[in-house]
Amino acid sequence: MKESTTLKKAVIVDDELGARESLSKMLEKNCKNLQVVGKADNMMNAFVEITNNQPDLVFLDIEMPNGNAFDLLEKFKEINFNIIFVTAYDHYAIKAIKFSAIDYILKPVDPEELVKAVSRFESQHETKTSLDKKFKTLLSNVKPENKLKKVGIPDGDGLIFINLADIIRCDSDGNYTYFLLTSGKKIIASRTLGEYEQMFAEDNFFRVHRSHLINLEHVKKYIKGEGGYVIMSDNSQVEVSRRNKNEFLEKLSHQ
Repeated sequence: MKESTTLKKAVIVDDELGARESLSKMLEKNCKNLQVVGKADNMMNAFVEITNNQPDLVFLDIEMPNGNAFDLLEKFKEINFNIIFVTAYDHYAIKAIKFSAIDYILKPVDPEELVKAVSRFESQHETKTSLDKKFKTLLSNVKPENKLKKVGIPDGDGLIFINLADIIRCDSDGNYTYFLLTSGKKIIASRTLGEYEQMFAEDNFFRVHRSHLINLEHVKKYIKGEGGYVIMSDNSQVEVSRRNKNEFLEKLSHQ
């Protein structure tokens, strides 16, 4: 006798009928462990569908009539469901979504990308508390008046949320990245340094060396040399590569 697989419940929120139906058919064909239990075309209907159906996963378009996805999430006292955002690439919130370590797929939805995103969801084992914290961090990051940004660091067991201002530097270790913090703690993240270089590009971080991404706010001194090196706020010394030296000094001069 075959063991029965418990289906995960999903809700689709998109103001376009064609987009809802297309996504629903893709899920039915490619993601057999997911069951679509509700669909909604605006914020109020979405709130009702999510409240009534208690889904495990919500596919959420960012823009919708009478409010956006973040207005919707603000309505929940506790966010105990996971989310995959479905949106256009140039949306302003993509960066905040990345910072909060939340998944997203781009429109038009590619079936392969959809399957990968659902697989990542299925491999996660987050508690209700960690889910709520993750999405509360997103809601904080997405507000333009909030300059103190937090980033979610996947550490293998879940997510650690840290303030950007508390990161002194990031060091590469193959497919992993070490975060050196003002507290003296060292956190290893299961992502490459290149991913964090892209993510922090507009936040006063600079890759001085193929192995080092530094927070310019924590630079104490630059010592001349072929490439030279910097002394950081924790008194650590970080090598500057010859090829990155001029761009780094130019960036440093505007601090």
